[in-house]
Amino acid sequence: MTRPLTPVDVSQDVLYVEDTWREPFAHLRAEAPLSWREDSPFGAYWSAVTHDLVSEIELRHDVFSSRWDKGNITIADSINGQGFPNFIAQDQPIHTAQRRVIAPAFSPSQMIKLDKAVKARTKELLDGLPVGETFDWVERVSIPQTLGMLCILFGMPFEEWRDIKRWSDWASGVSADNLNEEYFAQFMAQMGEMLARFDRELEDRRGKEPSDDLLSRMVHSEAMGNMEPMERIANIALLIVGGNDTTRNSMSALVEAFDTYPEELERLRADPSLTPNAAQEIIRWQSPVTHMRRTALEDTELGGQVIKAGEKVVMWYISANRDEAVFADAERFDVGRANARRHLGFGHGIHRCVGAKLAEDQLATLIGEIARRGWKLAPQGQPTRLASPFLHGFTAMPVRIESH
Repeated sequence: MTRPLTPVDVSQDVLYVEDTWREPFAHLRAEAPLSWREDSPFGAYWSAVTHDLVSEIELRHDVFSSRWDKGNITIADSINGQGFPNFIAQDQPIHTAQRRVIAPAFSPSQMIKLDKAVKARTKELLDGLPVGETFDWVERVSIPQTLGMLCILFGMPFEEWRDIKRWSDWASGVSADNLNEEYFAQFMAQMGEMLARFDRELEDRRGKEPSDDLLSRMVHSEAMGNMEPMERIANIALLIVGGNDTTRNSMSALVEAFDTYPEELERLRADPSLTPNAAQEIIRWQSPVTHMRRTALEDTELGGQVIKAGEKVVMWYISANRDEAVFADAERFDVGRANARRHLGFGHGIHRCVGAKLAEDQLATLIGEIARRGWKLAPQGQPTRLASPFLHGFTAMPVRIESH
């Protein structure tokens, strides 16, 4: 059978830096929902671009593997034979056992405690913003809000947030520009520095009674208490990236969303009960994780195509969340969208983001505060977008707050 070919390499940074990704994905959804790209800097790969195909791949985790030693969870393969064995880059039973260690940190009782911290941090951050002056929303709001909560989860001093941000940026650096020895050497140096810092915290927790923070949960568990150094690096990096990058980029996207669709902010002011749904909608609309990748463990059929064992299958969340078959008028940011929760921004099935509730709470709290204060977020020039086909985000967002 002739494979439908992907006409545009959708792993190119330029599509995301220049914000021109919509057209190629719309074309693929219409003409080739599952297509094959033979040549890319990351090697050959399948692209799944519709909501139903991405959902099916996620649910067929017995065939479509996340394992780091089979290829890992991003379009980029392991570099120089080094794996990155964190718990989402594992299959069952390792994935399940390690996820169970982390999950209680986001239980309903813990979320009640965390919600108080989220509300206090959000209010304090917004109170300190220079109303009427131009500033960088990413630097002043998105980064300190999400990293501050991460410091709380880790039980670490807030003053260390810049180090944690740097390690997060290195850990999530998927780009064709990074496929070289020099980058890998710097990457390993940064990860080694991160491990040395977190190992001090882990040893501190090991000598104390178990507590609620994530590091204590890890060190006092059978599944994660005695990990090898590379496994510790990978899991700490996962928690850092998952705990800040995705929420950070959705918070930044709010500026674009409310500027493009100002009537949606008016709807929220008129009806604050829409706020939790608006948090779901910004995750769908922004899709802060552009893709995840799986590797076929055996020959299998998907979407009318034969996938061969060992082939790379990329699930483009950013496209699935624009699927008009599921989301009517999908390009529109709609705070009242009835099925906003069907987005795949957090993944689906057993690998769905373990910290999703905290992300949703941080976004809803920020949205609610912006609406309550009667603010208009006026962009002051174009944002700078992240050069990556993995995380969909912003590195700078000049903005001025104007009173409504």
